[in-house]
Amino acid sequence: MAKKNKTISLGGDDPVVVVAGVRTPFARAWTVFKDWNEADLGRQCVAELVNRVDMDPEEVDELIFGCVSAPMDGPNVAREIVLRSMLPQHIPASTVQMYCASSAAAAMQGINSLLVGTSKVVIAGGVEAMSAARARFSLSMTHALQEAGSARTLPSRLRALGRIKPSDFKPEAPAIEESTTGKSMGESAEEMAKDYGVTRQEQDEYTEMTHHRAAAAFEEGRMPEVMTVLTGDKFDEPVEKDTLVRPDTSVEAMARLRPVFDRKHGTITAANSSPLTDGASAVLLMRESTAKKLGLSYQAKIRSYAQIGIDIQKYHLLLGPTLATPIALERAGVTLKDMDLVEMHEAFAAQVLGNLKVWKDKKLSKEVGLDKPIGEPDMDTFNVNGGSVSIGHPFGATGGRLIMQLTGELERRDKNLGLLTMCAAGGLGLTMVLER
Repeated sequence: MAKKNKTISLGGDDPVVVVAGVRTPFARAWTVFKDWNEADLGRQCVAELVNRVDMDPEEVDELIFGCVSAPMDGPNVAREIVLRSMLPQHIPASTVQMYCASSAAAAMQGINSLLVGTSKVVIAGGVEAMSAARARFSLSMTHALQEAGSARTLPSRLRALGRIKPSDFKPEAPAIEESTTGKSMGESAEEMAKDYGVTRQEQDEYTEMTHHRAAAAFEEGRMPEVMTVLTGDKFDEPVEKDTLVRPDTSVEAMARLRPVFDRKHGTITAANSSPLTDGASAVLLMRESTAKKLGLSYQAKIRSYAQIGIDIQKYHLLLGPTLATPIALERAGVTLKDMDLVEMHEAFAAQVLGNLKVWKDKKLSKEVGLDKPIGEPDMDTFNVNGGSVSIGHPFGATGGRLIMQLTGELERRDKNLGLLTMCAAGGLGLTMVLER
């Protein structure tokens, strides 16, 4: 049980609560959802959430969705979801971008709307359709095509097109790189693994565990939030669970894979990294008084949250869970020892293990600016149903998955307090403390 103190859940005597959550199965990009765009995946998820709760859509005041690779022809994905769904058209909708923490950031914005009273019922979530992310061409080619398109005469059009070089036809595929450092997140994770002594064996053992836990969770019915999505030309091909989970994976099988980011000395492989994924998630937020008025039960209260930016020239890019967590714990008036469950986003097994090494080590904690170590979580209560390495990581949707996975497991186990924490590109971190 949490220790008694003056700190209470956000909203005081009328806390913000998580009523329910729904997500699509998460699938490897360019497979079962290869023909789906962001708005279509998000619309399916939102419709299922409203139907499961059996709530009048007119009760919804606001929709906030996270999306990292928003489409150019509809960048406000949240509004497109409203326009394509049963939700009333007058609902304001906004799309947020906080990289891997986008849907958790959407939930934070929803929490704030509820606290200040501008909304009474908020749907917050996120979506990523990596299959729909388009390659782009060089800026010089873009300028030439723009000039050609606006040219009034044929000679002017030909002059513009004549400036296109053969190299301009090479597309730039969507990539995940830090524009400030030029490094990919995988390269940053490699640096973290080397500095903190996270071995390939440790990463592969962790990866085996997260896959086996996710597989067991599905087998034992501990993922009721996952909806069925009908795919195919005739919508007769159901996708009922995450497609990336490998129940039979093993450290021995993974040992055969070569490192991806540092082929000579690296330890990070395709197996111990989160894959490019399609999927959507949505959670229903309101204050406790509103839930009672609507006759709805709820799963958890929001006790606190914190977000932080990291000086990535000074500290490792993926230390968000380490630097945001102490703030959220302090705001909640609790410590890591009070947590019954912990969920940490698994961008890479190395990132998880690297953060956990800092959490428990006095010297390493001091090096990153903490007054004292956070502590060492019980691995039997850490990511108990698997995480992003096994389940998949649709950038915009993972935060929502973490919220519903944590609230659901707190409810099933009849436990009190849970913590979820995420790293995100750009040197960002986000942590929430939830309470039954």
